[in-house]
Amino acid sequence: MEPTLKQLKYLKAVADHGSFRRAAEFLHVSQPTLTAQITVLEEKLGRMVLERSRQGATLTPIGRSMMPHIMAIGQEVSALIHLAQEAESGLSGTYRLGVPPTIGPYLLPEVIPALHKAFPGLKIFVREKGPRDLELGLVNGDYDFILTSRPMEIPHLATAPLYVEPLSLVCALDHAFANKGVILPVDLKGQSLLAIEEKHRLFVLMQAIATQYDAKLLRDYEGTSLDTIKHMISTGLGIAFLPALYVRLEIDPRKDVLCVPFKGDSFSREILLAWRRGSPQTEFFKKIASLMREQCHKNLGEFIDI
Repeated sequence: MEPTLKQLKYLKAVADHGSFRRAAEFLHVSQPTLTAQITVLEEKLGRMVLERSRQGATLTPIGRSMMPHIMAIGQEVSALIHLAQEAESGLSGTYRLGVPPTIGPYLLPEVIPALHKAFPGLKIFVREKGPRDLELGLVNGDYDFILTSRPMEIPHLATAPLYVEPLSLVCALDHAFANKGVILPVDLKGQSLLAIEEKHRLFVLMQAIATQYDAKLLRDYEGTSLDTIKHMISTGLGIAFLPALYVRLEIDPRKDVLCVPFKGDSFSREILLAWRRGSPQTEFFKKIASLMREQCHKNLGEFIDI
C-alpha cells in the first residue's frame, strides 16, 4: 500500500506547524481525522515519521529525510494542475493541424508568428492532405483542427470563416492572352484549361469554369500541385485560374507566367477553420480563428476579402 497525496500533505502540515492541532486548523479538518491519516501513513511506511509530545510534534530522522521528496511531489502536482487548467483553456500543449497543400504554404507563414506570440505555450504539428481526407481525419480524431474550404463534404463540423480568396487567370508569357488588354468570357471558349487533381476542391471550381465558358478541361494533364500547374502553363500547355495567395508568392515575384485581367464572373473560394462540434477547446479555436482573420486582414488585405 502506497502513501496517498493527502497523507503526505497532512504530514507536511504537521511538520510546518509543529502540532496536530495547528495543522488541523490550517487544513480545515478535524484533529482526529488528521491523526488517523498520519497513523495510516506510518503503518504503510512501517516507520514512525513524527515524535509526539505534549509540546507538539517533530519529525523523526526518516520524516526529515522524506520532506524534500514530499515538497518535490507537491510542486509536481501543482504543475500538473496548472497544465490541465491551461490545456482546458487551450493555451498550451501540442495541437494537430491539417492543411490542404493549396492553402497551408501560402497562409501559415502569415499567421503562425502571431499565434506563437499570443500563445507561447502552444505547439502546432502540421500535416498536409486533401480537403476530404482532412475532414475525415478530423472526425476520426487524427487532427484537432483543420484548414479547409467550401463546399465541405463532411457535415456537422464546427467552422469559423477566415477569408475569401479570389482566383486569377494565368497564362504563358507568349500566350495570345498576354498581349490582350482584358480577357472577355467569350475568349475562354475552346481554351485549354488546366486543373489540379480531382481530390482538391479547386478541381471542382475549374470544372465549373470550363463548363460555363465552354473551355476544354485537360483531364489528362491534371497538376499534382499548384507549382506543377504553373510549370505547365509556362510551357504553353494551357491556362488556369489560380488562388491569389499563390499568385502573390509564386507568380508576381518570379514573372515566369503572367496574370491577365478577366472581365467576367469573379471566381473565389472561401477558406475556413474547422474543428469537431462539441470540442472542449471550442472557445480556444474561435480565438485562433479570430487571430488568423486579424492577421489576414493586416498582412494580406489587398489580396483577399475578409
